[in-house]
Amino acid sequence: MSDDGLTGLVIIAFVGSVFSPYYARARRRNAGNPLDHCAVNVALYSNGSKRWTMTERRQSSLHRSADVLAIGPSCLSWNGDSLHISISETAVPVPSSLRGAVRVFPAAIANHTVVLKSEGRHVWRPIAPTARVEVVLQSPALDWSGTGYVDTNHGDAPLETAFSDWSWSRAAMGGEAAVLYDVRLRHGAPVSLALRFDRHGRAHDFAPPPLVRLPTTKWQVPRSTRADDGHVAKVLRTLEDAPFYARTAISTRLLGMPTVAVHESLSLNRFSREWVQMLLPFRMPRAWR
Repeated sequence: MSDDGLTGLVIIAFVGSVFSPYYARARRRNAGNPLDHCAVNVALYSNGSKRWTMTERRQSSLHRSADVLAIGPSCLSWNGDSLHISISETAVPVPSSLRGAVRVFPAAIANHTVVLKSEGRHVWRPIAPTARVEVVLQSPALDWSGTGYVDTNHGDAPLETAFSDWSWSRAAMGGEAAVLYDVRLRHGAPVSLALRFDRHGRAHDFAPPPLVRLPTTKWQVPRSTRADDGHVAKVLRTLEDAPFYARTAISTRLLGMPTVAVHESLSLNRFSREWVQMLLPFRMPRAWR
């Protein structure tokens, strides 16, 4: 998010796109090679407008090493100090260019890994709980800096077979950060995480605050978060409102500090419905090469 709170940018690099209808179809034929279903998802929220890219590409468009991940014309690279992201994508459903560069400067690298589900080994790792971000885009023309966050998820089974839904949020807390994660499993007890990351990237557990219900989205996706006892969290801005997913900026209070958090709600029950699967190709085109 930009320092003035007006602009947001989310970049997700997928190797084995978990939301891909093409990957799901290939798995049903026992031909699901994750390297053949890669994408760079970019969501830009600025001045009331939005650009969204998620073109799926084949293995021939994937190039990676210890420090570089390139998918088609976009590339992420680590130089030991910062993460450099070069974006060259076409937005959908109305074609428009999204080009430019982003640099992410972690305040510290966290050495913390959470196994969300042992069967299927679904693992989440917050890499940089707090970071500074510099954004220079040529299309659209935007130049700003702000706060950021970097994490990674990986697993060896489809998300929808392991989870029914989850909510997640990350809040800046001065030079620190707080992350909340509530996960409902298909089988097993729910998982609730509340973590504070200090200036050195060290993780400290704290008791999950009380649950707070947020208004459902226009697509009727449920939203909830956690906030200090007696405080009511509020929706400031719905950034993404999709049939099975919502991304939201919320005002809340955690560990005695008022803050703004980026929040996500994911309904994998909704994602699995046939009518939702039929809509996905309109947001996730697949490149021929």
